[in-house]
Amino acid sequence: MSGNPQSVNLQPGNIWVKICGNTSLEDAQLAAEARADAVGFVFAPSPRLVTLTQVAAIVPHLPAAVEKIGVFVDASFSEIASTVEACSLTGVQLHFNAPPELSKQLRQRFGPSLRILGVVHFDADGQNAASRVIEDPNIDGVLVDSRTATAAGGTGIAYDWIAASKSLFQNAEERKLIVAGGLNPANVAEAIAALHPWGVDVVSGVESAPGKKDPAKVRAFIANARAAAK
Repeated sequence: MSGNPQSVNLQPGNIWVKICGNTSLEDAQLAAEARADAVGFVFAPSPRLVTLTQVAAIVPHLPAAVEKIGVFVDASFSEIASTVEACSLTGVQLHFNAPPELSKQLRQRFGPSLRILGVVHFDADGQNAASRVIEDPNIDGVLVDSRTATAAGGTGIAYDWIAASKSLFQNAEERKLIVAGGLNPANVAEAIAALHPWGVDVVSGVESAPGKKDPAKVRAFIANARAAAK
């Protein structure tokens, strides 16, 4: 893991919370006001796809303390770098089997201030994939997600937390593992109790429709996550 100052361990009782798949200023501000640590923007084919122009207009209106993370799938270094710069992003989520050269290039270009998240999907190869990502010195955290045959994320489907807790999520906080996939206000506390993650990430579980956040769900998700981490 890198020495990124953003990736220091959280204080006991705290948990890093990211509200992803934002498509409007209203939704991003809602997450920030509800005390999310980070908001995510999807720059990949999805019902939540946003453009560089949209996000560049949103980010200046968000609190400086809130991380702004771009989610990329099968994107090149030049595409990611230009988006980070144009949108003033503070982090990137490599939501694909990215080569180590990509994270190295991003670290060299942006230095330690950019949070770089790798993503693995919990399946038969999840442990091996996670080990490869964790061992990358330029990766600050590993998001463990579920997937379907047609979607790499935002599926609303949870994986087997008990199985994951016995394998992948050993020393989850130290390894900065982030649980995603199928989380919602009703089950986030259960996920935290089972996995003891460093962070949690949610998309569809706090929406009223794809790409549109439900204010009550966003607030409840963050409040329940904070309470469960104490």
